[in-house]
Amino acid sequence: MLPFPIEQQITFFYTRDLSATADFYERVLGLRLARDQGHCRIYHVAGNAYLGFCDRMDRPTSPTGVVFTLVTGQVDEWCAHLRAHGVTFEKEPEDNATYRIYNAFVRDPDGYLIEIQRFWDRLE
Repeated sequence: MLPFPIEQQITFFYTRDLSATADFYERVLGLRLARDQGHCRIYHVAGNAYLGFCDRMDRPTSPTGVVFTLVTGQVDEWCAHLRAHGVTFEKEPEDNATYRIYNAFVRDPDGYLIEIQRFWDRLE
């Protein structure tokens, strides 16, 4: 049990081109802009989970080690939607028996890896 309540969760990423990032997350993914702070934009993902992007010219050019995962029962539908918007796939959707998931991978305009995934068994 947590010692104190946590009301929301925000994960922040750096971007070199906030307008291209905003276009991708708003128009392509359809996330709702929850807060525009000028150099940072925060998007509502689901429930109390948020994703933020901040303009930083000194951010790494090839981000590694981070996977932003969207969990959905409609992996194939999301993949069709992304294809219709010209998004290139790093990995086409397929089952992964090791992790007991069905998933695909794409990259956003900054090179961050996005996974679209469903668990074989419901995550509790």
